[in-house]
Amino acid sequence: MADRTAPNCHLRLEWVYGYRGHQCRNNLYYTAAKEIVYFVAGVGVVYNTREHKQKFYLGHNDDIISLALHPERVLVATGQVGKEPYICVWDSYTVQTVSILKDVHTHGIACLAFDLEGQCLVSVGLDSKNTICVWDWRRGKVLAVAPGHTDRIFDISWDLYQPSKLVSCGVKHIKFWSLCGNALTPKRGVFGKTGDLQTILCLACAKDEITYSGALNGDIYVWKGINLLRTIQGAHGSGIFSMNACEEGFATGGRDGCVRLWDLNFKPITVIDLRETDQGYKVARGENSRGLSVRSVCWRGDHILVGTQDSEIFEVVVHDRNKPFLIMQGHCEGELWALAVHPTKPLAMTGSDDRSVRIWSLIDHALIARCNMEEPIRCAAVSTDGIHLALGMKDGSFTVLRVRDMTEVVHIKDRKEAIHELKYSPDGAHLAVGSNENSVDVYGVVQRYKKVGECMGSNSFITHMDWSTDSKYLQTNDGSGRRLFYRMPSGKEVTNREELKLVQWASWTCVLGPEVNGIWPKYSDINDINSVDGNFSNQVLVTADDYGLVKLFRYPCIKKGAKFKKYLGHSAHITNARWSHDYQWVITIGGADHSVFQWKFVPERKSKEALHIAPQETLADSNSEESDSDQSDVPEMDSEIEQETQLTYRRQVYKEDLPQLKEQCKVKHRATAMKKRERAPASGIKLHFIHGYRGYDCRSNLFYTQTGEIVYHVAAVGVVYNRQQNTQRFYMGHDDDILCLAIHPLKDFVATGQVGRDSSVHIWDTETLKPMSVLKGSHQLGVCALDFSADGKRLVSIGLDDNHTIVLWDWKKGEKLSAMRGSKDKIFVVKINPYVPDKLITAGVKHMKFWHKAGGGLIGRKGNMGKTETMMCAVYGWSEEMVFSGTCSGDICIWRDMFLMKTVKAHDGPVFSMHALEKGFVTGGKDGIVALWDDTFERCLKTYAIKRAVLAPGSKGLLLEDNPSIRAISLGHGHILVGTKNGEILEVDKSGPITLLVQGHMEGEVWGLASHPHLPLCATVSDDKTLRIWDLSPSHCMLAVRKLRKGGRCCCFSPDGKALAVGLNDGSFIIVNADTLEDLVSFHHRKDAISDIRFSPGAGKYLAVASADSFVDIYNVMSSKRVGVCKGCLSYITHLDWDKRGKLLQVNTAAKEQFFFEAPRGKRQTIPASEVEKIDWCTWTCVLGPSVEGTWPVISEVTEVTAACLSNDRQVLATGDDLGYVKLFRYPAKGKYAKFKRYVAHSTHVTNVRWSHNDSLLVTVGGGDTCLMIWAHELEGLREFKQCDSEESDIESEDDGGYDSDVTRENEISYTIKALSTNMRAMTGVKPHLQLKEPSVDERGSRPPVSRALPQPEKLQTNNVGKKKRPIEDLVLELVFGYRGSDCRNNVHYLNEGADIIYHTASVAIVLNLTTSCQSFYLEHSDDILCLTINQHPKFPNVVATGQVGDAGDMAATSPSIHVWDAMTKQTLSVLRCFHSSGVCSVSFSATGKLLLSVGLDPEHTVTIWKWQEGAKVASRVGHSQRIFVAEFRPDSDTHFVSVGIKHVRFWTLAGRALLSKKGVLSSIEDARMQTMLSVAFGANNLTFTGTISGDVCVWKEHILVRIVAKAHTGPVFTMYTTLRDGLIVTGGKERPSKEGGALKLWDQELKRCRAFRLETGQIIDCVRSVCRGKGKILVGTRNAEIIEVGEKNAACNILVNGHMDGPIWGLCTHPSRDVFLSAAEDGTVRLWDIPEKKMLNKVNLGHPAHAISYSPEGDMVAIGMKNGEFIILLVASLKIWGKKRDRRSAIQDIRFSPNSRYLAVGSTECAVDFYDLTLGPQLNRINCCRDIPSFVMQMDFSADSNHIQLSTGAYKRLVYEVPSGKQITEQFHIDRITWATWTSVLGDEVIGIWSRNTEKADVICACVSHSGLNIITGDDFGMVKLFDFPCLEKFAKHKRFLGHSAHLTNIRFTNGDRFVVSAGGDDRSLFVWRCVHSLH
Repeated sequence: MADRTAPNCHLRLEWVYGYRGHQCRNNLYYTAAKEIVYFVAGVGVVYNTREHKQKFYLGHNDDIISLALHPERVLVATGQVGKEPYICVWDSYTVQTVSILKDVHTHGIACLAFDLEGQCLVSVGLDSKNTICVWDWRRGKVLAVAPGHTDRIFDISWDLYQPSKLVSCGVKHIKFWSLCGNALTPKRGVFGKTGDLQTILCLACAKDEITYSGALNGDIYVWKGINLLRTIQGAHGSGIFSMNACEEGFATGGRDGCVRLWDLNFKPITVIDLRETDQGYKVARGENSRGLSVRSVCWRGDHILVGTQDSEIFEVVVHDRNKPFLIMQGHCEGELWALAVHPTKPLAMTGSDDRSVRIWSLIDHALIARCNMEEPIRCAAVSTDGIHLALGMKDGSFTVLRVRDMTEVVHIKDRKEAIHELKYSPDGAHLAVGSNENSVDVYGVVQRYKKVGECMGSNSFITHMDWSTDSKYLQTNDGSGRRLFYRMPSGKEVTNREELKLVQWASWTCVLGPEVNGIWPKYSDINDINSVDGNFSNQVLVTADDYGLVKLFRYPCIKKGAKFKKYLGHSAHITNARWSHDYQWVITIGGADHSVFQWKFVPERKSKEALHIAPQETLADSNSEESDSDQSDVPEMDSEIEQETQLTYRRQVYKEDLPQLKEQCKVKHRATAMKKRERAPASGIKLHFIHGYRGYDCRSNLFYTQTGEIVYHVAAVGVVYNRQQNTQRFYMGHDDDILCLAIHPLKDFVATGQVGRDSSVHIWDTETLKPMSVLKGSHQLGVCALDFSADGKRLVSIGLDDNHTIVLWDWKKGEKLSAMRGSKDKIFVVKINPYVPDKLITAGVKHMKFWHKAGGGLIGRKGNMGKTETMMCAVYGWSEEMVFSGTCSGDICIWRDMFLMKTVKAHDGPVFSMHALEKGFVTGGKDGIVALWDDTFERCLKTYAIKRAVLAPGSKGLLLEDNPSIRAISLGHGHILVGTKNGEILEVDKSGPITLLVQGHMEGEVWGLASHPHLPLCATVSDDKTLRIWDLSPSHCMLAVRKLRKGGRCCCFSPDGKALAVGLNDGSFIIVNADTLEDLVSFHHRKDAISDIRFSPGAGKYLAVASADSFVDIYNVMSSKRVGVCKGCLSYITHLDWDKRGKLLQVNTAAKEQFFFEAPRGKRQTIPASEVEKIDWCTWTCVLGPSVEGTWPVISEVTEVTAACLSNDRQVLATGDDLGYVKLFRYPAKGKYAKFKRYVAHSTHVTNVRWSHNDSLLVTVGGGDTCLMIWAHELEGLREFKQCDSEESDIESEDDGGYDSDVTRENEISYTIKALSTNMRAMTGVKPHLQLKEPSVDERGSRPPVSRALPQPEKLQTNNVGKKKRPIEDLVLELVFGYRGSDCRNNVHYLNEGADIIYHTASVAIVLNLTTSCQSFYLEHSDDILCLTINQHPKFPNVVATGQVGDAGDMAATSPSIHVWDAMTKQTLSVLRCFHSSGVCSVSFSATGKLLLSVGLDPEHTVTIWKWQEGAKVASRVGHSQRIFVAEFRPDSDTHFVSVGIKHVRFWTLAGRALLSKKGVLSSIEDARMQTMLSVAFGANNLTFTGTISGDVCVWKEHILVRIVAKAHTGPVFTMYTTLRDGLIVTGGKERPSKEGGALKLWDQELKRCRAFRLETGQIIDCVRSVCRGKGKILVGTRNAEIIEVGEKNAACNILVNGHMDGPIWGLCTHPSRDVFLSAAEDGTVRLWDIPEKKMLNKVNLGHPAHAISYSPEGDMVAIGMKNGEFIILLVASLKIWGKKRDRRSAIQDIRFSPNSRYLAVGSTECAVDFYDLTLGPQLNRINCCRDIPSFVMQMDFSADSNHIQLSTGAYKRLVYEVPSGKQITEQFHIDRITWATWTSVLGDEVIGIWSRNTEKADVICACVSHSGLNIITGDDFGMVKLFDFPCLEKFAKHKRFLGHSAHLTNIRFTNGDRFVVSAGGDDRSLFVWRCVHSLH
């Protein structure tokens, strides 16, 4: 029998020939120890050139493609390719992993770079978005992530002179990034006119914001900031691949084969031209056509390293730069397939597609010869005497060379297809050549290689061949997997296998044949093994395959799936593997990685000594995970363990799925939901006691707490049991089965892990039963093992997913420290090393692994055990290397580090639990014995057998059997605590007696439950084949138990309580004596299980027995005869009930039928529903029928109601369902979806519920969780408030939460993203920059060369001719008139003790100084701000957070973000990019000021908590299905906050990283219903106030509604503010001002008394949106865009800020001579603003929306155009109406006075312009109009002489008309000679340049040329203000852009003298005033 284990010898990587130069760059550096670090294939190499030694880093599992060196030059980061690629940071000295960074990138990691300090690492992925990620690499934590670019990124670098700035470059771009908070914000480099936009390949940063970059065309581009400063042309002949900065300057390397050195200012120093070297692959070929290409340079002092595309590394000494040393070479190009070893010398020959053949010395590790051939080489062989080398070529020829001087002997071409294999015969006489033409040709060596034979048997290409030792036979393998034999040299096929029996083969390189069967996996027929070579003397075989694995097998290996040792290093396929001639080495060659690996062979005797050397070994030499042969020497698997490994705990439906399922179902059930639904019952239940302990599939889950109580788990409940008082307390935070439990070293906290789709671990306090932390988001399906570290700070958890993921947590912070796939096999136990918290062990099915933490990952090594055993438990010993583990065969394994020292037999059968004591150990096993051991497992000190005989009298039950399997053991308080598989918890006294404390049913479902008719007892029967009687009174014990032949599903007491009937699963039933449990009678009439059994009421004369074969049998109990059978049911019977008289049976079946039968004969009756209700039923346990219709949930497709029971007083119906909920309903529960109270404790289905005889208790049993739970029934009056964990109901009542127009608007508003905004006007036609222009007359060349015509007139009349004209260079924001109050709230605050106020509008936050009325601005937001808050903590004075709109949350620059900034300096402190797609609608700081809470506008309305200083997300959770308006932290807390929204109020707690929440409970107040909540405030003693849409304020204590302050306001309460100093509360709402009330009120702390303030705004209704209280003042922001300060004492109002309340503001005009301007808007007001005074001077209410406005030339009149077609002329002095007229029905778009004040032009949407002559007086008769206008009129301008008018129209056409005739002028010549008084048109050749490229969907809306005529300013749909030169004749002209407005600028104007620009906003209803900065010359 061949040995089936892996071979004992092994391989150690000794040398790698090659360097990866292709497709990689910047991957070659000097380390601090002057060694060279680079990579090849999947190996990191550290090469010491002085000692000629290599060290290897083997932590990757695929090709490495990027490398970065830490600034201290010891640590290296490498990134790999792959589906889930990771980054390793490793030490170049010890070649050990320091950190693993994973789970962000996909496809691969293209670039890496460390920052200056070496704290942060940046990586770039190969995914489609080229994701950029910044890591805190030591902790393995992501700091920021962002999409990099749409195209490839080639290089990335930190700016080493400015903190948190990076630069990346790549295909046609360069980007400058700044890192703030968690946000990476890019700015694209501007190439401008200085250089062409092109691909940038490499970068280096220098001082003063200078960046040098190498471009594809060989130029160097020099950047200053983000602008291209200059270019250094022709630095290289073509692309510059690498740039390296050092102290002396910069080195660059290019595709032209040159290296150039530059000084620190990038002045050239010298050139090193590698093309002139006499060494190197390219040079020898004389091929500089493609030339030598430099991929990497590194300059250190006087040495320069150069890596080339051709896998060569040169070292150049600077002062001797003409003599580069070639220090490493390898093959390049194509694939490497040919390998041969010399028969007598330590030489290897390789040949590749690069057409070179190379000879390597295995002793000197060097290339000693190279020869270039004409064709790519595919195979090689050396003759037996070592003289000839034969090479097979790709073109079908082969060449023979002399080895000593590489001269050609012969070149023969007999085939057309590639030669894949050739071999010399052992006697040296023949050469066999196998080709891809399916044949082998045989040549005679001495006959100068004459062809002497041919083997023709194959029908596929030849892959492998071997000669026999006597040279008489040849065996071949071919591509179709056939193995053939030929007689040599003739080549005749051998068909008679007999003659081959005795053949001995000279070599074995074939992959087929019985000797090598074992190299193939058991069930695969793939040919992915490329090469094999047998080492006969050591009986080992080496194989090489397509997955980059080198494996060692025993030789021969006959059975498929043999065990092996495997070695990683090659990345993709390995093409060949050969032993050296003396079997010292194995040489393997990689196909795509061009590399040659040399492995040292360590035979068995040596490998023992080698165990403690070679640190890297352990990573690569994993003892064959996949080998899967059925090892005969593995013991049978124990049945219990077998069962346990097969449990998957998968659920059809997880509780996490319920919200979505409900949502889906809700839609269907909207209609029924509108009906009035039955209220929930008044009384409730509370969990009182649980009989049960989960031992059958969990281990080590039972402990003593600090106080001596006992903690364990069962079902979904953590139980703390007090054994003195025999009481239990419960932790109810889980919602599904708990599978594991671990206790904190201080024994006060416990961690429990549960089943779930996204399963969680809860850490909770055993005293208070409150969760301290909840860990989620890392495990699927469930958590099966946990352990705390010795210091209690860390926790490790194991998942139930296929990889059994291991996660190490800092549990208090809820932070994931590290994670890794654990093992494919199930892990049973995990333990953290008590001495070194970075180390841990896992043990489980067939493995034991030793792990240590490395950054964000863990590195694991298998324990060396010889044969693999399944481990069930493990503990650490008294030193950090000692580990003890218990196996499934009853042994204890003793480990030191990872080596098994010895084993000790401890138990018969598996050792399930062990526990370390101070001086020894205790173990427990399947044999039911507890053993105490000394501290080395030398002696067993004492054993305790668990037997009934030693059970102490005080036990709370009975042992079911002797020696039950022990699953948990723990010590403390002088006792040993034992948990058994049978669900018993026992306490063993050290002296021997055993007390049973708690017990439950064993494994198997529990269905049968009956309560005694007049005693506090109940009976249960289960699939575990026992019948048990339980005492429900205080003693809580099992009174009796009886084993049954079969399991049972139902039981019932007789009415007198003396007899007990039990239905069994085989169709029989028995009646036993209720006291002794002895049989009275038994019957067996049915085949299928008995599903329900009932005695008739009264005397109990009849017994009804329902079975699963759809019959109910009726027996006469006295005569023991069957008297009737009820037939007619279609499916099995589920429930039975008798009526009071004992005459009628009600039956439910699984097909949801409800039947009635008459007793005793069983005749079927049909009874109408109305009658059924009148029948007096003795019991009600049925689940069908109109009286219980309301108990079926909305999602009844998914879950069934399995059981019900009506209380004896007929008031309350209890139900149990498939999801583990116990619910209480008011009876009868008619109508659909009655309201209920629900309780979670059972994990999966609740199989039965019963009330006790007096309704004081409810008893429930669980199916899968086997527990019996006893609930105390709490009647209405007695119940304290705290117990209300029941979520009220499935469907929120659909009573709408109230209506208010403002609320609806705020809820339904969809915020436009500026960048995506579309046309504001309904334009038609072709955009101006896309129109084809006809050449004008002068362009056609008809003008004479010297123009005799008059000079061209000015385009524009200039108004300040006297002064020197100066162009405008820049605009600076000076003032903003506006405040966003209409749809935002709580966004006005005091700063600096009330000296300043802060608010926002558009994308600008404004700080207004109240004494000087000066404004200052925060302008960093890229889009509209929606919310604002200030940090109240004194440590963070004036810190403000603002949240903005954004599009999808992919963390790009357009994602929604929150900025935290300093209000005084306007400095950004942190930017938080969020996944809240659409925007952030609420922000709030915590009490300490360190945390920030944000709420998103995304469909889930996510709630997120941030540590804003670090930019780290602490926790995030789905908030509510509908809009959340506000969420605020309690002012005294960092962990509690409240969110309010549409029919929503939730009370949240932050536990670690998890957010737990409770809905507000309304039931405590009659008829309270959930309304839409709008605002929140806080009071002392956990009081919370929420303002509602109806004007009420709700007062909550914890999460229970305690009081309603009715009509605090008459309309919605939009805002509330709590002042911390005196606790007074300010509320603001929507209300009509009256004598008593106002929209603003100040209340006392309890919200009992208030004082109302009137806001003197003159509005009919005041609507307050924001309040804030300072010193004696209240600050109010209103919906009408006013901000008002109200004095608390005198109630005086002072309006600080005014703005338009509704937009857009279409009308805008500036005064001809003063710095004032007018605006007219949709809100029907015209307002006069004063720029120097910074305020609104006046406002006129017109009563209709206004659309256009204009001053007369003298400034004494104003014309206003209205939306309804009317226009009005006012006199400025008196504001009296001078005249008004309405000649049109639709909106006036523009209105203008002619410069001579004679005419008024009115342009409207009706495609018309009307002229009025003002000299005719105020009756305003129309004198003429312009006709044939193709679309609506947008802008109009008069000529300077008032004779012409130009119009721009909605069809993108500009027209010119005569005034006042209205005649159109079409001659271009004429038009060109007009001088215009003003220019506001966006159309015309003069302004073609203002249209930008990206206006497909959006337009330039408005423009205005400055009075000097030198500049034009525009406003567009994107909200941008742009400044151009005028005229602007070139398309896409250069400009400056100014941001601040929201989408859509409606109008823009210069004030007189070009001092200011005023811009008016559409969406933001704000007016911005910009100061013009004029250029100096």
